[in-house]
Amino acid sequence: MKYRDVLQKMIYVVINPVVRLMIRMGLTPNAVSFIGFLLNMLGAWMYVRAAVDGSAESSFHCFTLAGVVLIIGSVFDMLDGQVARLGNMQSRFGAMFDSTLDRYSEMLTLLAVAWYFFATGADAWGLVTFLAMLGSVMVSYVRARAEGLGIECKVGFLQRPERCVILIVASLLTGILRLPEVMQWSMAFIALFANITAFWRLIYCKRILDKDKGK
Repeated sequence: MKYRDVLQKMIYVVINPVVRLMIRMGLTPNAVSFIGFLLNMLGAWMYVRAAVDGSAESSFHCFTLAGVVLIIGSVFDMLDGQVARLGNMQSRFGAMFDSTLDRYSEMLTLLAVAWYFFATGADAWGLVTFLAMLGSVMVSYVRARAEGLGIECKVGFLQRPERCVILIVASLLTGILRLPEVMQWSMAFIALFANITAFWRLIYCKRILDKDKGK
């Protein structure tokens, strides 16, 4: 069993009581997904605030708040699937809706980080963050395209959960330690390894398609 599956099972043990409470309250999976999206947008707004606030102290405070809000948003990202399963409310549109909001959340959050860098004169790091955005969307795109061809494509180690953890930890450390370099190099890490993961998946799919063609 992969480490992610073990960790996921442990998390579900903790959150299932909350999930059952949400179901009794009448919350649908799509409503939970949308709440998570709004929380992620609030986190993204914190990066924008960090860019427009005048003092460095205020900017670092915004980074800390962004990390905290994104943690809560990530919890809701996990809750929606469990609400669907435990509440017997699973649907194909719900899965599509959740994935779509996930893509918007990640892209807009990274856009807000890039905005911070450009607004503070760190243009090079803004471009690095753009590459992180590009790699992130391509990781998801290659998987979706592969599944359209009937290939299960989950290879690579920098998938969305890992990228979210990196962003959250980088935000908290940047704010608490007053070190913008933490966020800078975290974006560089995502930019490098997200794009490596995308190409890794592309090569993986090519090998499978070539093997099928040779049969």
